[in-house]
Amino acid sequence: MKNAVTSSVLVGNTFLVKEHLGLLKAANNYDIHDPATGAIVMECREPRLGFFTKLLRFTEYKRHTPFDVEVRTPQGELIVQVSRGISLFLSTVEVRDGRGTKLGSFKQKLFSIGGAFDVLDERDDPVCTLKGKWTSWEFSFSTPQGQELARVTKKWAGLGRELFTSADNYVLEIGQAVPADSNARRLIIAAVMCIDMVLKER
Repeated sequence: MKNAVTSSVLVGNTFLVKEHLGLLKAANNYDIHDPATGAIVMECREPRLGFFTKLLRFTEYKRHTPFDVEVRTPQGELIVQVSRGISLFLSTVEVRDGRGTKLGSFKQKLFSIGGAFDVLDERDDPVCTLKGKWTSWEFSFSTPQGQELARVTKKWAGLGRELFTSADNYVLEIGQAVPADSNARRLIIAAVMCIDMVLKER
């Protein structure tokens, strides 16, 4: 499961995801940094947020609203596009690459402790499952065979405190076993955006 075009920003294995702060923030906007340098390597934006969706983002129906998030480099290269329609119960999220080709999807699991969803490829075959802990901001991506591909955490010894704030900022560590040119890597990066939008938003 490889992509013909490999962005240089995907070669790294550790990323810091920082949420944009704002009292009246309707859009899901994040910057993804290289923790070693602090430089922004990817930007996650919702450029086409509709008026009524904006209004609903400030209500109890926020978790059910649709989203269409683009992950781009600061130079404008589209890495992945993550989208979902209105969600009344369990979420199904579609992921496409920069050329509009379907990479896969995420399907939320029913009755999961701490939150979970399956990461599927373009043929709806399982790539891995994201699972979280009930009491902390700790998530892991594991294959059906039990191999851990990536981990999301709010604690990382190599990260300077100045990069953390009180917002939902966290570190993504992707294992060496996930090739830089694989669609699995793009799906994992896209799935991290969905932790907030699907599992953790209240």
